[in-house]
Order: sequence, then structure tokens, then C-alpha cells
Amino acid sequence: MIHQPDSGPPPSGMKDKLQLMIPGPTPVPERVLLAMARHPIGHRSGEFQQIVARTTEQLQWLHQTKGDVLVLAGSGTAAMEAGIINVLSRGDKVICGDNGKFGERWVKVAKAYGLEVEVIKAEWGQPLDPEAFRNALEADTAKAIKAVILTHSETSTGVINDLETINRHVKAHGEALIVVDAVTSLGACSVPVDAWGLDVVCSGSQKGYMIPPGLGFVAMGERAWAAQKQSDLPKFYLDLERYRKAAAGNSNPFTPPVNLYFALEAALDLMQDEGLEAIFARHDRHRRASQAAMRALGLPLFAADGYGSPAITAVAPAGLDAEALRKAVKGRYDILLAGGQDHLKGQVFRIGHLGFVCDRDVLTAVAAIEGALVDLGAASAQPGAGVAAAAAVLQG
Repeated sequence: MIHQPDSGPPPSGMKDKLQLMIPGPTPVPERVLLAMARHPIGHRSGEFQQIVARTTEQLQWLHQTKGDVLVLAGSGTAAMEAGIINVLSRGDKVICGDNGKFGERWVKVAKAYGLEVEVIKAEWGQPLDPEAFRNALEADTAKAIKAVILTHSETSTGVINDLETINRHVKAHGEALIVVDAVTSLGACSVPVDAWGLDVVCSGSQKGYMIPPGLGFVAMGERAWAAQKQSDLPKFYLDLERYRKAAAGNSNPFTPPVNLYFALEAALDLMQDEGLEAIFARHDRHRRASQAAMRALGLPLFAADGYGSPAITAVAPAGLDAEALRKAVKGRYDILLAGGQDHLKGQVFRIGHLGFVCDRDVLTAVAAIEGALVDLGAASAQPGAGVAAAAAVLQG
């Protein structure tokens, strides 16, 4: 019989010790929190314009682009909606990749704006098949397909899709744009906007950026801007041409969340200090350590082999209520893991290792999972097996 531990405060009685190991919001560095604590300044002031200019350069560095990276007050979904409605017109045909909660969402957004949607699906936990995109695009001899919309890192399942290969097939089509949900991949792995010729890339602040929710980002290439001039879908607040014109003067078309800009500058300073390659290597190391730990504990991974996201590891514990495990980890160890979404609720838990996460955080989360398995009477591996497996990767 599985024991249900008390879900009250941790045994230490300490408060404000919650450790976020979810894919967003992610932990926020102290330097960023302190930056946010400043008194607001005028968003039309010269001082704020300097911050906009600085963060624009930093965002181009992160996106590996010389093109526009625009900042919206909104979530990653707002950024994706903006990306979609600015480059398409009524009745346009699009392909949407759907292998999880967020791919499913972009199908809904596209249909809400009256687009003709062809869906390329994969089972949750499986990657999108690049060949399915190639076949659909090659069959479109009339060049009716105007865009391919997909999620790079599918947060709901812990799957990373093969964006590079799918993008090559889109480019071979010659007409279609690619619109990318990079919400949990940007800042976790390389998304080289210019090198790959990505047209629209969208992300959100509460993920790899290491700041609280509230900012959305849209990188737009030249082909996207050409399409934007022809777009007739309704838009006002999300009209990216307004943002482009304002950004040319280091400003915003509407009132921006000033203190989140303070946070953005501080966070991007930290990222530049670490360097892109080091950031990507850290996320890959944490992915491998988390996967190794779960295997050592006898807990099956949900994502298909070779397609685990650098941002999150999804685990499908056979014969164990994943929600009971999450409750035990939070109740006893004050560590928050993410749960399964929709039909995966109770079947999957997800370990976030995105953004401001270090080796210690991964080891602590693994140890807490081990302890919770013992509390639940569900431990099947030798004590410490998960921590040892993770440590071996981290030391490697």
C-alpha cells in the first residue's frame, strides 16, 4: 500500500525555501530580482531608451541574428499569436506540427484566425517526423502552403523536435515561411536564426531568460517582413510593424513593463558572462544527468530515445501515481516538479532544468525524488542509485 505523506510544510518548518524544478516560471537570479526592485523610470526617457538599445543588442546575440527581435508585454503565447497573424492572411493554408499541448495550441490559434490548417501529428512523447513535412511540402506544387508552424521543444512531453531538418524542407519549398515556438528551447540549445534562415522565432521571459513571466519576444527575418506587408489578419496591439518602428528609435509603441526590462538587461548580462556555448553545454549536461538518474531509479522516460529536451525531462513512472510523487516531493522536500498535462495527468511528472539551474539543483531534485519513492513505498533501486548516476554525468 502506498503511503501518502503529509503535504504540509517541510519537516524543517522553514518557509520561502521552495525550489522550482519546472519548465517555467524558472528560478530567478538574485541579481535579476534586485534589478527589478528599482523604482520605475519613465518609459519615454533617455535613460530607458538606453536600456532598450542595450537589450536589443543582447537579444540579437542570444538569437544569433542581426535582424529584428521585438519585445512584447505578454506571454510566449502572445508572441506566437503575433508571429502567426503578422505573416499570414485570411484563408492561407498552413501546416501545423502537433505532438503535444503546445503544438495543439498553435492549431487552435491558426483556426481561430480562419486559416486553412493541415495538421501533421505525432503521439505525445514522440518527435515530429521531418519526412512527413517533406512529403507534404513537395506535394504542394501549387505553392499554396504559406507557413509551417511548429514547436521546437515540446514542454508538455519533454520532446525536442528536429527543427533544423524540418526547416531545410521548408526552405526547399521556396514559398512557405517557418514560424517557430522556441519558448523552452531558446537559451537552452542553439537556435541560430540567421544561419538556419528561420523566419519567425518566438519565446517568453519566464523560461531560459531567467526572469519572471511578462515579456514575449519575436524575431523576424526579411522574408517574414515581406509577408507582413501583405498580411490582412486583424491586429492592433500585436501589430509587429508598430513595434519595429518604435524599436528603431529605442522605444515601444505602448507602455512596456519597465521593471521587467531592468530584469531582462541583468539576466542577459549574466548570460553573456557565461557565454552561449557554456549555456548550451550546461543544459545538455543537466538533460543527460536527469535522464541517467531516472533510468538508474527504474523510472521510464516519456520522450523517445534521442529526443529528450535540454529544458525538461518527462518521466512516466509505471504503477505509480505521478501526482502522488509530486505531492511527496513538494510536501517533504519543498521542491516543485511539473505534472502531466491533459490525459497525462497522474501518468507523468516533469523535471525542469531550464535557465538558472546548476548541478547542485539537479542533484538535490534527484535526491528528493529518491526520498519520495522511499516515503511512498515505491523504491525499487538501491538507495542513492539515482544520485550516483547523475553525479557521474555531472563529473564527466
